[in-house]
Formats: sequence, structure tokens, C-alpha cells
Amino acid sequence: MTKNRFWRLDDHPQGDDFSSALSLQETELAPLEDGEIRLKADYLSMDAGTRMWMGPREDGYQPPLPMGIPMAGQSLGRITESRDDRFPVGRLVRVFGQWADYSTVRPDDSWAVLLDEDIDDPRQHFGVLGLNGWTALYGTKDILGIKEGENLVISAAAGATGSLACQIGRNLGAKVTGIAGGPDKCRYVVEELGAERCIDYKNQDVAAELKKIDGGINAYFENVGGPILDAVLANMALFGRVAVCGMIANYESDEGVPGPKNYDQVLMRRLRIEGFLLPDVPERGPEYHALLKDWYQNGKITVPFDVTKGLENTLVAYGRMMTGKNTGKVIVDLRD
Repeated sequence: MTKNRFWRLDDHPQGDDFSSALSLQETELAPLEDGEIRLKADYLSMDAGTRMWMGPREDGYQPPLPMGIPMAGQSLGRITESRDDRFPVGRLVRVFGQWADYSTVRPDDSWAVLLDEDIDDPRQHFGVLGLNGWTALYGTKDILGIKEGENLVISAAAGATGSLACQIGRNLGAKVTGIAGGPDKCRYVVEELGAERCIDYKNQDVAAELKKIDGGINAYFENVGGPILDAVLANMALFGRVAVCGMIANYESDEGVPGPKNYDQVLMRRLRIEGFLLPDVPERGPEYHALLKDWYQNGKITVPFDVTKGLENTLVAYGRMMTGKNTGKVIVDLRD
């Protein structure tokens, strides 16, 4: 029998102490049931939204994970066994599986997608061509409806989704301002991603810098929440739009957090605020993939990878992402 290592969720994490809440386990793989597929992972994706799945909150966009099960997350690899004719053995696939060497899933329950083989870097199926890329395009183009010449502000601009949203905004003709932590990240946002400017929230007064944007902020791609959202609301243009993609500043809380101090500006400036989740529009996947692939192959968009090697080091990678030590997309490389 084949052995499978996996990370088990044993308890709700406290803050960024993930090692006390998850443990690395090993078991034998069970035979596949009808309708299941199994893939051997080449890469695991580290995604901030999974932090809420680890907690006890019942009011999230999905129920909390039960204790004692394998930790859920995106996995990319090749199918080693299949009892679903749509997913042949040997094909490259991306699924919502487990933090594990092998993921066993039902394709329709795990958003399984058979992947292109003509991409120079298959990791981009977790990057430009992955759910981060699709989310950035959905939020920027469809939710915010960016028009050429508008002022677009993006928080967590050096992260996986934020860095892609910066480039998509630029490609759509927006004047992009990023918000990131530290001079190196800000330099990257401007020099590599094509933003017009970047505000270093660790060393600059965000509200004061945003006030310098001529005409105010027409659109804001929100990944953070907290004080940065307050700073943005105070500097929005009339009839501005806010697309709420993530609220990483709040994910550690086991309860809801107070709303923004400057919430009254929603009325004063007649703002539209809309939360969005990519799983609401699965039918848009082929459309998003086609546009992003065209941009990628023509050098108009990319994303770097923050790579950690080895399943045993998954919590190191996850901690890097959750504490903002990464630039670009955080993945775990499981290849031999």
C-alpha cells in the first residue's frame, strides 16, 4: 500500500502559532471509490482565506473545518488513479484537495480543472492562470469596472492576488497606486508591476499619501481591511467603488470585528462596496483563463513565486504568507 503524508488540523490556531494546531501525519491510501480521482501533488498553494477555515467562526463564506481532518487547500499535480472517465490518469490537474502528498477528491466537489500543458512554467496554474489570477481579473474588471484613466488603489499589492490586480489594472489603462509593506516591496510594485506609485504602510502615513492622488480614488481593490481601509475611505472620490476581495487583518479573530471608523464616508461620497468570491462565478473560468493566458504569453502579466521545499515545511511557507514576508505567490514544492 502507498503511504500518504498529510497535515492534520488538530485545533484552532492562536494567532500565527500554526505548529500547535496542525500536525504532520502518515497513513495508507485507501482504494478509490466510484467517482473519485487521486493526484500526486507537485505543488501546494498557500492561500490566506484558509486561515478562516481553521477557526471556529460559523458566519464565514463556508463552515469551519472539523477538527481531526486533513487540512484543505489547493493542490496541483498529476492524476495517478481515476474512477471518473473525465479525468484520465496522467493528466495535470488542479483541485481543492489536502495539504498532502496525495489528494483524493470527487472532481465536482473540489473544483477540479484539467490544465494546459503548453505553459512554460506549470506553477503559473497557481499564479497568473490560477485562482489568484482569476480573482484579480474578476475584481478589477467586473466588480470595479475599471475604466481607462481612473485612479485604482490596491492593498497587499506585492502579494499573490494584489500583484496580479496591479498588472491587470495597468493593462486596463488605470493609474495604479499600490500599498505594500517595506521599501523593497514598494520598489517591486512600481518597477516590476508597473504601478505609478506605491505607499509603504510600514514607513509612511497612508492616509496622507493617498490624499495626494489627484481627483481621489475611483476604485479600491481591498485585500487587507483594518486601518488601511479607513485611510482609503477618507480619500475616495465621489461615486467610488470598493471591491472587497480579502480582509487578512481580520482573519485571526474568532469573532466579527468592528467596522471601519470612516464608514460614514460611504454615504458622504456615495460609495459602492461589494464583496466578491470567485466560486460565485465558476462559469467565467474559461473566459478568464483565455484572457490571462494571452496576456501571460505576450509578457503583459506575470507573478513571482515564494517557494518552500518539502511537505514537512508547509507551515513555514504558510507563516511567511500570513505574516507578509513573501513577495508574490507562496507555494510548497513537493517534487522529488
